[in-house]
Amino acid sequence: MVGWYDEIGDLLRHSAVLHADETGWRVNGKTYWLWCFTTQDATYFVIDRSRASPVVLRFLKNVFNGILVTDFWGVYNAVVCAGKQKCLVHLLRELKKVTKYSDKSVHWLLFSKRLKRILRDARRLCGEREKMPESDYERLRNRLEQRLTKLLEQEWNNADAKRLVKRLRRHRNELLTFLYYKDLPFDNNHTERVIRGGVVMRKNSYCNRSLKDAETQAILMSIFRTLKQRNYKNINIIIDAIKIYHKTRKLPKLPTKK
Repeated sequence: MVGWYDEIGDLLRHSAVLHADETGWRVNGKTYWLWCFTTQDATYFVIDRSRASPVVLRFLKNVFNGILVTDFWGVYNAVVCAGKQKCLVHLLRELKKVTKYSDKSVHWLLFSKRLKRILRDARRLCGEREKMPESDYERLRNRLEQRLTKLLEQEWNNADAKRLVKRLRRHRNELLTFLYYKDLPFDNNHTERVIRGGVVMRKNSYCNRSLKDAETQAILMSIFRTLKQRNYKNINIIIDAIKIYHKTRKLPKLPTKK
């Protein structure tokens, strides 16, 4: 099965769009991390002690020629990509959280309202792209870029606004990437749905007792999830592959999507 695992990893490294996320894990009672790299028809899991950039760089071989979709976790900054899209849903959640639990001042509410309006208009424009001439779409997209630039260039006295503006300036070119590519999502919801299975397993199994178990876990989770994404609902395909391997000492190619 290791051959299929390596095949999935190689496939994702050459994908046009790749989603990534990570969540906590335990190995022999110590804190590890379950990393998830996924597309619409394949998923690759890694269990590692680190939550830092070397894990991502080791998987992607330092350079990724597609679009990487992630949250704002800083480790992804180290990856050189053709493009990046930060999850706008994470951003909207933070705006809501600050307003609810931390800051209801006039300056924060003004900043939050303007930013939410830009993000809302960007999402609406993306949904209406097929209904308008390309020239109109480009004009409206450029207008949104100008509005966002103006918002981030403005000096804000509010502490929460300053904090968020500093982050958004750092990721300025990674916020509206989805407006330049068809079918590119503005969120990382796909990865969150995929990694949720690992979260449920973590609660039920208490994770792994050894590094070897963790490696096996990552391999099996990757293969089963990928087969599920490709519409293989039972393990017969794996049983057949093992039978072929025992006869020929060669694992067949990973099944393509039905």
